[in-house]
Amino acid sequence: MNTLYQHHCLRLMDFTPNELKNIIFLAQKLKIDKKNNIEKQLLKKKNIALIFDKESTRTRCSFEVAAFDQGANVTYLGPNSTHLGTKESIEDTAQVLSRLYDGIQYRGHSHHIIETISKYSKVPVWNGLTDQFHPTQLISDLLTIKEIMPNKLFSEITCAYVGDAHNNMGNSFLEAAALVGLNLRLVAPRECWPDKNLFITCQEEAKKNNGNIICTENIEKGVKNADFIYTDVWVSMGEKETIWDKRIQLLRKYQVNASMLDMSNNTHIKILHCLPALHDQETKIGQSILKKYGFENGMEITNDIFKKNKNIIFEQAENRLHTIKSLLVSSLSQKIYL
Repeated sequence: MNTLYQHHCLRLMDFTPNELKNIIFLAQKLKIDKKNNIEKQLLKKKNIALIFDKESTRTRCSFEVAAFDQGANVTYLGPNSTHLGTKESIEDTAQVLSRLYDGIQYRGHSHHIIETISKYSKVPVWNGLTDQFHPTQLISDLLTIKEIMPNKLFSEITCAYVGDAHNNMGNSFLEAAALVGLNLRLVAPRECWPDKNLFITCQEEAKKNNGNIICTENIEKGVKNADFIYTDVWVSMGEKETIWDKRIQLLRKYQVNASMLDMSNNTHIKILHCLPALHDQETKIGQSILKKYGFENGMEITNDIFKKNKNIIFEQAENRLHTIKSLLVSSLSQKIYL
């Protein structure tokens, strides 16, 4: 029996530990079947609406290709393509779209919007990113970690998330660690620590699943003997540059570089990054920010470290496709994918 049929995904805590592990397991199988050209299509004649109030590369492409691979159709609704919350209420939009489509993906700013959509939708709603949570990214990350360490339980793996832990990635990492029992260290200045209530809830849940979660400002303590160091870009487009100034000054010493890797005491440590990365000056934003703030070799991660780990990082990006596909199949098909 598929317990995830017609299931929303607004945040990872919407799942039980077993449900999340089943999504990861199915993603592994779907990935293998796609590579071997034996994938079974379970979503023929399904129609999916993709609402993007905030633009994207990996999330949009992953949802579209996942749907196409499974035989479904998609409608892309970009910024300013709908009347959502302006000319038409979120409630009315949700009720209309859920009569036309079998599932709705939303990527935007306020988490309240996707909560409202799911409340009035008759079909599954998936979070492609909001200001509070980014669940599809973390499912991909867990798959990547499992692929690299297939013979270890999550509770035997330690991951140091370095940088700004007071954002959607930090929140979703907390929930992921709580559900699978990952040993997670959030390594950040105190001003960038996550919400205290969410942290305590996830820490307690992680212990039930044989994991542990800590916050620390101490970089050496945070990365020592870790299996993975994970970082994310420190700034988001659309934020005021005054916010960038304060955050970048806070985080300068948390750059993932050779010195930090030496502190890990693990010559085999792996680096993860959810992209996009400001590791060089090959983008307009990269050129502007690195020059303004005096970074010569990348911001949140140095170019040399990024390049040495690019195969893992791009595999991590590809895994967005397979985990999102698993999510779509799990929530839209009554059949178990065999």
